[in-house]
Amino acid sequence: MSELKDKIRADLTTAMKARDKDTTGTLRMLLSALTQEETSGTKHELNDEEVLKVIAREIKKRRESAEVYTENGRQELADVELKEAAILEGYQPEQLDDDQLNALIDEAIAEVGGEADMKKMGQIMKAATAKAAGRADGKRLSTAVKSRLSN
Repeated sequence: MSELKDKIRADLTTAMKARDKDTTGTLRMLLSALTQEETSGTKHELNDEEVLKVIAREIKKRRESAEVYTENGRQELADVELKEAAILEGYQPEQLDDDQLNALIDEAIAEVGGEADMKKMGQIMKAATAKAAGRADGKRLSTAVKSRLSN
């Protein structure tokens, strides 16, 4: 079983005892998403890497919802979504800063080999995504790779 999933369950119990409704609701939704991921397709227990992917997906959903709510003048709902995203971010590994991200991209380019151009962006992205392993958002990674290849 995933250590991260155990930590989430323990934090849910703590939040319930502390009567923290926001954290309790958010962690219940996360555990529900994890259970759904485990039971869809081939049934298996998620490892930590898969749990991190689900957490990242849930954070992305919350941010997108908050953006839509803000555009439509529903700031109170956007605040709720952002608060949930902040709670979920506590379970992600520390994100890479720009220097670390550029070094990671350079490693990926060296790994792919040959001349680094836009034709090899897919291969470079694949290598860089594997190296980042949840420590960098895909959109941020893609933007950095594109800017690196265009130089």
